[in-house]
Amino acid sequence: MSEPLSAIASARELVRVLCSGGVYDVVLCPGSRSAPLAYALADAEAAGLMRLHVRIDERAAGFTALGFALGAQRPVAVVTTSGTAVGELLPAVMEANHAAVPLVVLSADRPAELRGTGANQTTHQPGIFGVHVRFAVDIPAGTCPADSARHALSSARGYGTITDETNNHLAKNAAPHPPGPVHLNIAFRDPLVPASRPAIESVAKAGAEYEADRATRRDAELVRPAGTPASAGSPAHQGSGSHTVVVAGHDATALAAVFAAHLDLPLFAEPSSNARFGSSAIAPYRLLLDLLGRQITKVVVFGRPTLSRPVAALLSRADVEHVLYVPKPVAWFEPGRRRERIISTLAELLDFAGRGATRWLPAWRHAGALAEAAIQDLLASESGVSGLAVADMVWEHTAGNLVVGSSNPIRDLDLIAATDWHPLEVYANRGLAGIDGTLATATGIALASGVPTRLLVGDLTFLHDVGGMFLGSGEPEPDLQVVVLNDGGGGIFGLLEHGAQETLARYPDAVERLFGTPHAVDLSALAAAYGVRFERVDTLEDLERTLDAPVSGRSIVEVRASRPGLRDLHARIATAARRAVAGCELDAVGVAPAASSG
Repeated sequence: MSEPLSAIASARELVRVLCSGGVYDVVLCPGSRSAPLAYALADAEAAGLMRLHVRIDERAAGFTALGFALGAQRPVAVVTTSGTAVGELLPAVMEANHAAVPLVVLSADRPAELRGTGANQTTHQPGIFGVHVRFAVDIPAGTCPADSARHALSSARGYGTITDETNNHLAKNAAPHPPGPVHLNIAFRDPLVPASRPAIESVAKAGAEYEADRATRRDAELVRPAGTPASAGSPAHQGSGSHTVVVAGHDATALAAVFAAHLDLPLFAEPSSNARFGSSAIAPYRLLLDLLGRQITKVVVFGRPTLSRPVAALLSRADVEHVLYVPKPVAWFEPGRRRERIISTLAELLDFAGRGATRWLPAWRHAGALAEAAIQDLLASESGVSGLAVADMVWEHTAGNLVVGSSNPIRDLDLIAATDWHPLEVYANRGLAGIDGTLATATGIALASGVPTRLLVGDLTFLHDVGGMFLGSGEPEPDLQVVVLNDGGGGIFGLLEHGAQETLARYPDAVERLFGTPHAVDLSALAAAYGVRFERVDTLEDLERTLDAPVSGRSIVEVRASRPGLRDLHARIATAARRAVAGCELDAVGVAPAASSG
């Protein structure tokens, strides 16, 4: 029987596997029980094998690591000590689960003999993330973590594996699954501090196993479901014409735009689909569905649609055929729980969709152009600053990456963002669509990609994660500009049922206090406390000048707006769009012009 490994030896073995498994960025929170991992990671960083990022807030650390994984498109680890520190990671783990992000949680723990004894900072950490991780393992103190770590990295990437218990190594492949978070809970016994520091050369030599391990992983990777697209001239999609539309939800990718343009089909693309461009994209689609929507006979869905009630209504219609393109496993729904028929090959998808009827796409484009012009005219006539105008300007002036907060900002973009311009890449935490961790996520994305990044958020989202602005001395600073639309509370609730006149009449004070959540926080003071450049702009002209300047270092731009008139503005926008489209010549696709409403 082999001798148990010391805490330092176990930590070094775990870090060796992370290095050889392609983990380059690690976000570390300080702690005593996790000290062996901290020292091992410091050695690896000194050898140039990985890069460490230190955060004092575990929740911010989790979302920072999630942002790194999104920006770098590879597994990223986050390290915590024992106790409540592990629980702080749950929001980020939940988001990573539903968004299929390969987040590797490394939690230090007390040895088994101390659990349940009342020992300091000791609780039951194994299984703490429940259904939200692809793989979880409790590694007893003194045991080698290598096989568990390899299994975890494989699971984080979405490649199912099982362990050969006899030979104690990963033996064969199982079913593939979506990428996602994994949890390694590793117990350490004293001593927690290394007696000596290994030579840099020896640490680097351990990391040299990367190429061999990568080849092994490549051989073990499963073949993903794939199909050969039908040729453009295939009779399968050259029929007399269909009334199909393409819905591109979150993470649909540019394929949705290419598919829609190829078949002359209208495209309804959410901002974080990264498909909101091209000849088929209809910007104000959600305002047009009640006019042209009744002629839709088929819907092709890419990605995960979450933003629009009109789209949700379309996807629930019994008189419309729906398919969902799923070429590989995804994390956001369980098999059998969606009503759409699942299609995994482009050939079948092309056959289902068919080419659009002659006047189908032109009718949508014409109506969309009229509605867009009406919206822009109305906004230009407004005297104050609105979230829609700010969102429009941020989209148009962002050449790098754009991260968008939940609630109103992403919905404002969904209504108004032009389809003739697209930021480099658009990110949003739509796995569970929470407002928590947004600043930390954007920080991770900016650091991982090395691309100047702009974040658009509301004031409550900013305040919820203001701790994400903290960077310890010497930590790398991202090129990140945070544009905060500050309307003094939760503007989205005024657009929902809570802002309706009948609700306000019954609960006038409760609605504002419980949903509006008004505040008077001085954002400039917060910026000063964190050492971040701050600017307040009062006009769209000033905002445009600010957005035209290069994004360098960290800065906060506060744009003041008003909540009370928000519901009325959106109602007037809907009316203006309807009036503009009412006179369209839509009879070519069997759509009668809508009556003008007052």
